[in-house]
Amino acid sequence: MTDSVMTVSFYILSAILLGSALAVVFFRSLIYSAFSLALSFLSVAGLYILLRADFIAAVQIVIYVGAVMVLVLFAVMLTEQVHSPRSNPFSSQSIAAALMILILLGIMVVAIARTPWVVSPEVTVGPTAALLGRLLFTDFALPFEIASIVLLVAMIGAIIIARED
Repeated sequence: MTDSVMTVSFYILSAILLGSALAVVFFRSLIYSAFSLALSFLSVAGLYILLRADFIAAVQIVIYVGAVMVLVLFAVMLTEQVHSPRSNPFSSQSIAAALMILILLGIMVVAIARTPWVVSPEVTVGPTAALLGRLLFTDFALPFEIASIVLLVAMIGAIIIARED
């Protein structure tokens, strides 16, 4: 991909990401907010693809777009007022939230402006999934298995909580 195509793709994906993130907050319906969140996750996966992080993009799609969004949609479907257009009311603390957003934005802008960014001349380009897979099953096998057990326990806990009547 040429640099101009990547630049245009970056701006398009960024615009979609920002628009869908704002839609998550400002939509009145929980269903529309949930689908906007899925679009945000897909946009982030697209940005990972532009950064040539293919494994992270695949994980983003499988875990966030697949698993997390299914969970969010189940939670939305279990709410009582899901079909109400006012199911996602604005918070009464909007002014405080807006103030905190401005403060955090200012801190990030100052941090980005003061950071001496160093661009490495050596860029590794190529698929990373095979290398990460090899590392997960050799050097990091124990943390990978522990994470699997933690996720299994979390799933069992969620099933037990959901089955209580």
